[in-house]
Amino acid sequence: MDAHECMRTRRTIRAYEETPLSRAMIEEIVDCGRLAATAMNNQPWSFVVVQEVAARARLQEILGHAEFLRQAPCCIVIFHREIDFAVEDASAATQNILNAAWAHGLGSCWIAGRGMDYAPRVAELLGAPKDLRLFALVSLGRPAENPQPEKRPLSEQLSWERFSEPSGDL
Repeated sequence: MDAHECMRTRRTIRAYEETPLSRAMIEEIVDCGRLAATAMNNQPWSFVVVQEVAARARLQEILGHAEFLRQAPCCIVIFHREIDFAVEDASAATQNILNAAWAHGLGSCWIAGRGMDYAPRVAELLGAPKDLRLFALVSLGRPAENPQPEKRPLSEQLSWERFSEPSGDL
């Protein structure tokens, strides 16, 4: 799948087959996150792969939502050092992970982490060093659904040179 096809067709998946994923495939996906654009090459991220059933269940309990974490065979947890542009950098890494997963035929769902009440408990559960902050969790697995959400047309979201009315008139 080429990059354009990946970005045009990727969808958030919240239902998964319970088929295990290979370590090599997971490493390839996380490596794409590692290679994301980063301000001043700071690379503030760290990743934890959680595959153990009990650990994924505990993560879901801590979050209080995202029940699909119990079904997904893998969860990638993204942490970052608290430095300038960490949010932008971690966002780029997370999006790369989502796209790499889709290119491998896997579904994923970005689950908020940064600033959430549960962030310190997730960090503690996973033994994160004190200088790292939870950014996001990404469920990962073979899709057991095929959602087709409607996307707003480009004409409603794009202006040229300056903002214009939806009709394009200035």
